[in-house]
Formats: sequence, C-alpha cells, structure tokens
Amino acid sequence: MAKDKIIGLIVMLLGILIAVVYTMGSVIDLWFGTLGANPNWDVAFRLIPYDWLDWRLFTVLPLWIMVLLIAIIAIWIGYSMLTGFVHIAEFKLNTGTRSIGRIGRGISC
Repeated sequence: MAKDKIIGLIVMLLGILIAVVYTMGSVIDLWFGTLGANPNWDVAFRLIPYDWLDWRLFTVLPLWIMVLLIAIIAIWIGYSMLTGFVHIAEFKLNTGTRSIGRIGRGISC
C-alpha cells in the first residue's frame, strides 16, 4: 500500500509541475509578450541560452506530440495487420437438411 501512495505522490507532483510550467510557458508568456509589454520576463528561468518558455513552443509541442502518437498507433496497427496470422474459420455449408437424432422427436436443420 505504501508503494501505491508513493507512486500517487509522484504522479501528483509531476501533474502540478507540468501544469505550472505549461501555464508559465503558454498563457503567462503570451500575456507578457503582448499586453504586458515585457517579453524578457523569464530571464531568471533561462537555464540554456534559448527561451524555452516561449508560448509558440507550448502551443506547437503538444499538438506535435498528439499527431506523433496517432501516427505511431496507426503504424503499429498497420504493422500488426501486415505481419499477423490470418485466422479463417473453415465452415462447411450443407446444402440439404439433416435431422439430429436422440433428442426427442428429432430436429431438422
């Protein structure tokens, strides 16, 4: 039970971190770049020389990830259909009727 709580705590903290970083990179960066008139508001958060809190990155990146995941699923389905075994049930059709005995009066099918 303690393992489940630790995993739950990690998932919760990652969710909070993703929500905060995504909000800073999308809504806040867009506001400071347009209405706030301070495009360099995130200078303190620059870990690398690139502005990683740019709102355009936070708009395009999730869409790109979703399209990539859909493409991977389509590739996986196509590959499994291409390399999978074909299971064809072999049914023999009887043209006439046949009666099944030993069941009361007999059933004809």
